[in-house]
Amino acid sequence: QVQLVESGGGSVQPGGSLRLSCEASRITFTRYIMAWYRQPPGKQRELVAGITSGGATNYADSVRGRFTISRDNAKNQVYLQMNSLKFEDTAVYYCNARDYSVYWGQGTQVTVSS
Repeated sequence: QVQLVESGGGSVQPGGSLRLSCEASRITFTRYIMAWYRQPPGKQRELVAGITSGGATNYADSVRGRFTISRDNAKNQVYLQMNSLKFEDTAVYYCNARDYSVYWGQGTQVTVSS
């Protein structure tokens, strides 16, 4: 079955950076819009950023200018470069693949603390 496997989460101080990766398997990767969502503690899951197979991107207002989503269609991978991290970026981050079907990764924890 389809697998989305995230990596790269961890703990970082405010102002720091992290890079998340998501590797997809058993899908025709270029058919899918790829996205990153996050779920902060006690809150609902929210869209962080999305990218089409052609490279068009969109971002949540809260991360625009700090986060960059990219993808490597040859490697079936999508990335989220997170810079200038803030306390409020603390969340479980999920990789998402969407076409006619929707798939989710298991999530990776990002904690921003001093």
